[in-house]
Amino acid sequence: MAKKLYTKIIGTGSCIPEQVIKNDYFSDYRFYDPSSKKPFEKTNEEIIQKFHEITNIEERRWVKDDQVDSDIAAEAIKDACDSAGIELDELEFIIIGHNFGDVQKGRTHMDVLPSLANKVKGKLGLKNPACICHDVISGCPSWTQGMIVANAYIKSETYNKGVVVGADVLSRIADPHDRDTMIYADGAGATVVEGVWSEEPIGILAQSSRSDSIPFANLLTMGDSLNPDYDRDDLFIKMAGHKLYVYALNHVPGVVKDSIEKAGLQLSDIKKVLIHQANEKMDEAILKGVFKLYKEKDIPKGIMPMSIDKLGNSSTATVPTLLDLIVKGKLENQEINEGDYIILCSVGAGMNINSIIYKW
Repeated sequence: MAKKLYTKIIGTGSCIPEQVIKNDYFSDYRFYDPSSKKPFEKTNEEIIQKFHEITNIEERRWVKDDQVDSDIAAEAIKDACDSAGIELDELEFIIIGHNFGDVQKGRTHMDVLPSLANKVKGKLGLKNPACICHDVISGCPSWTQGMIVANAYIKSETYNKGVVVGADVLSRIADPHDRDTMIYADGAGATVVEGVWSEEPIGILAQSSRSDSIPFANLLTMGDSLNPDYDRDDLFIKMAGHKLYVYALNHVPGVVKDSIEKAGLQLSDIKKVLIHQANEKMDEAILKGVFKLYKEKDIPKGIMPMSIDKLGNSSTATVPTLLDLIVKGKLENQEINEGDYIILCSVGAGMNINSIIYKW
């Protein structure tokens, strides 16, 4: 059998901020009803309890006051290169998946000039101009989209080794008067990828993607605070939660199934499903939807690892961070073994969906 070129992950890394924000942190917040723009009649205790029941988020991580997105992205890259056993100057490309760039403490304005990847390259001290760098902004699937771009670079033999990062600081663009602010977290995850010639299929085997801008582009937008008396010219992330939930359930399972079929596999071949950590109940419903497409009722225990209970929703960072935690034995009762087929999947703003089939 002739050898083919595959994209293989040779190292993983992450930067999980030290600041732990538990649910009771929001006890004194003043949340407004998005429909009436008036304060909820329910107590914050009731709101927080219902929030936990739906999302299973107990706590999340936020960056320190003097940190920005490029700081944690750079740390995740260092960690990934260490685990890969390579030097930083071996990287031929740096792809940073994110959504808001470097948002300073006390502000909500995006800063993507220069690009986050250029800032990170500078913070890493990489002077080699042949190491190209650029951003990918594609909602929560920005890291999976970055992996698809990296795979194209490697398969075309344009570049052979690089790093793909998912990094977001959502805590600074969340409306303090919107109960959805409790969902959002900060973090960064990174994967070093390399082209490997092999007779046996390894690494990225297949991918399937979908973008539904009409009529779903407005499910995640930037908008004014829910508090009508908020007197600053700020824009915050706004989410049509129920509609997004319905969209994900209707479309993500089909994209996942398509990627499995493209890889020439069966659902029973899949050992792990690493899906964007957005909402535990939603992720569980998506997984049930995938198994329903195959007319399977029994879902293997532990097939879908979760980190959202402790880390919240860090957007682009959730999947690569989850992968890093599992690979390094930091997630209880979870492991990925050589030869395992896994799914790397995300859905988010756009609306965009990616599903990648990977052989470890």
